[in-house]
Amino acid sequence: MPEYTTQVPVTVLTGYLGAGKTTLLNRILSEEHGRRYAVVVNEFGELGVDNDLVVDADEEVFEMNNGCICCTVRGDLIRIIGGLMKRRDKFDGILIETTGLANPAPVAQTFFVDDTVRSKTRLDAVVTVADAKLLRQQLADSHEAADQIAFADVIVLNKIDLVSPEELAEVERAIRNINRYATIHHTERAALPISQVLDRGAFDLQRALELHPHFLDSEEEHEHDQDVSSVSIEVAQPIDPEKFNAWISGLLATRGQDLLRTKGILYYANDPRRFAFQAVHMMADGNFIGPAREGEPHKSRIVFIGRKLNRPELRRGFESCHTA
Repeated sequence: MPEYTTQVPVTVLTGYLGAGKTTLLNRILSEEHGRRYAVVVNEFGELGVDNDLVVDADEEVFEMNNGCICCTVRGDLIRIIGGLMKRRDKFDGILIETTGLANPAPVAQTFFVDDTVRSKTRLDAVVTVADAKLLRQQLADSHEAADQIAFADVIVLNKIDLVSPEELAEVERAIRNINRYATIHHTERAALPISQVLDRGAFDLQRALELHPHFLDSEEEHEHDQDVSSVSIEVAQPIDPEKFNAWISGLLATRGQDLLRTKGILYYANDPRRFAFQAVHMMADGNFIGPAREGEPHKSRIVFIGRKLNRPELRRGFESCHTA
């Protein structure tokens, strides 16, 4: 049997903060497609939230915190994949959701520079989810956003319902100025046939080398915007929804430009369900996502990723939202 058919296909899901990566991941895990996936979720911050935002499914979710998958925890990724290979019969493919601040090039590099990983897996595609409303501003502000577009094999241009046809055309032109080759899909809430992002056989090593001549150099370093940091806060007391809504609304109204991404898992008083809160700049959304997982303490967590973050001020604000 050819090696290509025996290697495990790996799909890397990337995209800037709040573009809709987890929404797409949940669609993949929820749809009836008859395939099983091992999922690796990476976060930028000390406390994990994304693992809770991933739907409950048969798939096992491996969570890597406190670092960007493209640099400080690449060794963890190699170890996780090595462990997965011992259970090769349990899944058909691997999905890796990167933090919104990841450059996908070093992530993809892992599947070529490590001999064991290279022999047992194949990089199927880098799928980048892009926010049609915010992408042009993100491209101006962040080299990571540009890297994610440049390195994509497939681009899911999401939230097209938030822009006019003229704005959508301008966003597409901005994408094509960076990447002429990627397939672009227009979506709302990352809704598209899963076959358009999985098992594409789309990754092109030669094009990767054209974009990054040092792609196969394992010593290549990656740097983030040094102004961007994260603040993670956890409280044990139940949250008062009215207090939280008043606080977070005021915070986003006054500091929204600096808050690239806000996400939290909240427990309200006398309610066993978890409430998932998410925001990109000043645009916020939230919904209940089911009860706590068995044995999980009812602690509310919130993570801020942004610029000029005042940790004591954010902590005081969040702690003031618990019930009296």
